[in-house]
Amino acid sequence: MRVPLSWLREYVDLPAGETGRDVQAKLIASGLEVETVEQLGAGIEGPLVVGQVLTIEELEGFKKPIRFCTVDVGQANGTGEPQEIVCGARNFAVGDKVVVVLPGATLPGGFKISARKTYGKVSHGMICSGDELGMGDDGSGGIIVLPPEYEVGTDAIELLELVDEVLDIAVTPDRGYCLSMRGVARETGTAYGLPLRDPALLDVPPPNSYGYPVKVTDPIGCDRFTARTVVGLQPEARSPIWLQRRLQKAGMRPISLAVDVTNYVMLELGQPLHAYDRSLIEGTIGVRRAEPGEEIVTLDGTKRVLDAEDLVITDNRGPIGLAGVMGGANTEIADHAPDPETGAVRGTTEVVIEAAHFNPLAIARTARRHKLSSEASRRFERGVDPEAASAAAQRTVDLLVLLAGGTAEAGVTEIVAPSAPRTITIPADHPDKVAGVAYGRETVVRRLQQVGCDVYGQDELVVTVPSWRPDLTDPNDLAEEVIRLEGYENLPSTLPTPPAGTGLTERQRLHRRAGRALAGAGYVEALNYPFIGEAVLDQLGIEADDPRRRTVKLVNPLSDEEPSLRTTLLPGLLSALRRNDGRGSHDLALFETGLVFRPTGDEKPAARLPVDRRPTDAEIAALNAALPHQPRRAAVVLAGAREQAGWWGKGRPATWADAVEAGRLVAREAGVELVVRQDQHAPWHPGRCAALLAVVDGEEVLVGNAGELHPRVIKALGLPERTCAMEIDLDRLEQAGGGTVAAPRISTFPVATQDVALIVDSSVPAADVEAALRSGAGELLEDLRLFDVFTGEQIGEGKKSLAYALRFRAADRTLTADEASAARDAAVAAAVERTGASLRA
Repeated sequence: MRVPLSWLREYVDLPAGETGRDVQAKLIASGLEVETVEQLGAGIEGPLVVGQVLTIEELEGFKKPIRFCTVDVGQANGTGEPQEIVCGARNFAVGDKVVVVLPGATLPGGFKISARKTYGKVSHGMICSGDELGMGDDGSGGIIVLPPEYEVGTDAIELLELVDEVLDIAVTPDRGYCLSMRGVARETGTAYGLPLRDPALLDVPPPNSYGYPVKVTDPIGCDRFTARTVVGLQPEARSPIWLQRRLQKAGMRPISLAVDVTNYVMLELGQPLHAYDRSLIEGTIGVRRAEPGEEIVTLDGTKRVLDAEDLVITDNRGPIGLAGVMGGANTEIADHAPDPETGAVRGTTEVVIEAAHFNPLAIARTARRHKLSSEASRRFERGVDPEAASAAAQRTVDLLVLLAGGTAEAGVTEIVAPSAPRTITIPADHPDKVAGVAYGRETVVRRLQQVGCDVYGQDELVVTVPSWRPDLTDPNDLAEEVIRLEGYENLPSTLPTPPAGTGLTERQRLHRRAGRALAGAGYVEALNYPFIGEAVLDQLGIEADDPRRRTVKLVNPLSDEEPSLRTTLLPGLLSALRRNDGRGSHDLALFETGLVFRPTGDEKPAARLPVDRRPTDAEIAALNAALPHQPRRAAVVLAGAREQAGWWGKGRPATWADAVEAGRLVAREAGVELVVRQDQHAPWHPGRCAALLAVVDGEEVLVGNAGELHPRVIKALGLPERTCAMEIDLDRLEQAGGGTVAAPRISTFPVATQDVALIVDSSVPAADVEAALRSGAGELLEDLRLFDVFTGEQIGEGKKSLAYALRFRAADRTLTADEASAARDAAVAAAVERTGASLRA
């Protein structure tokens, strides 16, 4: 909500020297989010005056139309002679009043005006458009053409109200009343302790039986509908400058007088209104739910197919408006235009004003269903004062009579569903208990009355909530009002004493250790949205029967392209990698730890939990049973160089081996040594994909995969060549780890190193050979490392040589050469027996 300070002063007598920054500080202290204070007209200096166009000469020979004009600016130029100005705009004629900036002036942005030669003429100043003066779009598409009543030489800075301050307020959903000058003025008056001149306090005639006929068939969707009629409007009447400027400062574009008046009253009172061309309405105005398949063309020119839940305004033909969202094109106020035969100005001369109160939930759902957020829907879905409808209609009628020369018909239609004001019973000391501050009954009553409440009682207060505060529903809401008006900054800072706890769970510790280990290895953490779409699963080459295809779909997703919760961490990481690579960072190593969501199909619909008491254990258990399985994962992606080249030597690119090592690194944090085997699993390259296995209860269990991505995946996602990735299940690692990782015991005795090279069939996995060597070497084996793989004619076709370094060490003595050799021989014998290996000479 944009609030011009000059407009705000009409309702609250602020101190003369009070600036926008001062008001901002006061409103922030009372709980409003005033984001910025915009200084309109900052740096603008005259002379900037009203001028009248005397002559126009069309200059030819240029790429665009250029006009050489003489303009009467009175005595503003010091001579009284016409001012010669070159202008390219086409929307003015001889005799029009325009805004002229003369040499020596300065426009917004520090643009200084001086006489200069252009297009073969000397231009002594400039005829101004709204954009050049910082006014925004005035709908003219060119320079400003003023009404003829303004005198030549009048100061345009004051006339156009160019200098002002505008407060930009971010209105939260519970403070919908602040989407109006009336609401912000009430908060300002309370903050300063000043009275409010309520613009809604108008003399409103009572309803009668001869107003425009209205029939409401859905009183739940529309509990109040006021209709007023104004006739005899002058089609050529334009919105006065003061009204246009207030709309522009509030962020709205002037359109036509009737529309501008309804927008102005909406900004002033917070009540959305709509004006119908009465000559285009057929029969009774109705309010009902739409019939499935009904259609309407809204004011934005879009044909919309209606849903049975949509609330619509109708006449005898069908829908003429989406209630509380946008009107229909078939009853739109007509722009004034001259009759081509007679020259008389034609346009709308009779209007029906609608001021209604609609159900907030119905309007919010309609606006989202049709992706059509409007100024009206923003207000209705946050809550509009139902008691302001008749006052808003009267204010609109008064302005149309005043500005457009219309006549208000005596008929007043007002349909109201019976309702009672909301009352809340609250102990007088309840705000004291919530805040931990002794406010006292008098302060509590005074603050609630400033909000607009009627308060009765002594120890137990009976509070009647004002109609413009639908967010006040229980005692805690009232306590919050008292506390914020007394000042959050006055609350004492008391650190709570936390109860003694057990610290982090083992699952939490593993999660943190995995993240620290990856960060220490040079990976950068990337936090991504947990949403995916079917398209990215297609790009990853995931088969239709893959469990990762079974997703949890959101009812109201942030993006229709990503409506599901992720089943793998890779889409988000790969998107981050692609984005960073596209911005010039080509050597990348990213990681993420987080939840994925795997529905089992056994989930039951979640029950709505109560809010007036703590849910029972059974209700919480039922809610948990409705959730999908949510394993915790860790994943990495790599591209470019893993080690940079420099004076220290050559660098090397990231390969599938780095992805596998990342998996091993995470597993070690859980105390697990992974078994690595060849695998085929999307989205990895079938020849460069590793299965990461952990031993659980004596059996190998798949905990993740690592390797180089498939070339088709890389092409589909636009990734760098040879991109690698790893994803591993932290929950399964925790299960395999068996608890807290024990620190290794370091022996003080020397190590004995033995190398062995074994020849096996090419089809034998190195992991099987390693497992056999470990089992045969016994307890003396401290470490085993594969350091060479060789194939060639020397060892025969279909064979490969695997060379291992075995480190032996005893905890209590120095091993002899015979002991180390015996352990090595036992390891070799086990490999020969289990894998068919032979010792390479």
